[in-house]
Amino acid sequence: MTDFAAIDFETANECPTSVCSVGVVVVRGGEIVDSFYSLIHPEPEYYKWFCQQVHGLGPDDTEDAPVFPYVWEKIEPLIEGLPLVAHNARFDEGCLKAVFRVYRMDYPDYTFYDTLWASRHHFGFTLPNHRLPTVAAACGYDLTNHHNALADAEACAYIAMKLL
Repeated sequence: MTDFAAIDFETANECPTSVCSVGVVVVRGGEIVDSFYSLIHPEPEYYKWFCQQVHGLGPDDTEDAPVFPYVWEKIEPLIEGLPLVAHNARFDEGCLKAVFRVYRMDYPDYTFYDTLWASRHHFGFTLPNHRLPTVAAACGYDLTNHHNALADAEACAYIAMKLL
C-alpha cells in the first residue's frame, strides 16, 4: 500500500464521541506528503482522569478548540479517495463513526486498514506485545511522544509502509 492516510484520535472520556485531538498523516507514492493535527472540543464535554493521564490533555487545552465538524472540513480534502489506516482501527473507526452520528453528518464509508492486525499477522509471537510503540520500534521507528495524536498517526503510517 503506497497511498493512504493514517489517523489517530484521543478521547476525553469513555465515550467514543469525545474526541479531543486528531492526527492525520497522508502518504502518497510511499512517502509522507502531508500531515494535520488539531485539538477538538469534545462531546460530551468532560474529561476522565485516566484519559488525561494517558494523553495529557484537559479542559483548558480544548476549551477554545473547534468542534469536530469544523476540524473535519480541513481533514476531508486531505484524505479524499484514500483508505484510512489506524493502529487498532476498531477504536479509531468507532470514534469516527460515533462523532459523525452525534453531529448528524453523513458518513462516507471510509475503508479502514489495521496495523495492529498487520503486526499480529507479520510478527506473531516474536514481539512481547503489539502496542504501537513496540510495533513502531520493530519497524525501525522511534515513537517518543506516544498518545500525541499526530505522533501516533506518524508511527502508524511508518508501520503501514513497512507491513501493508
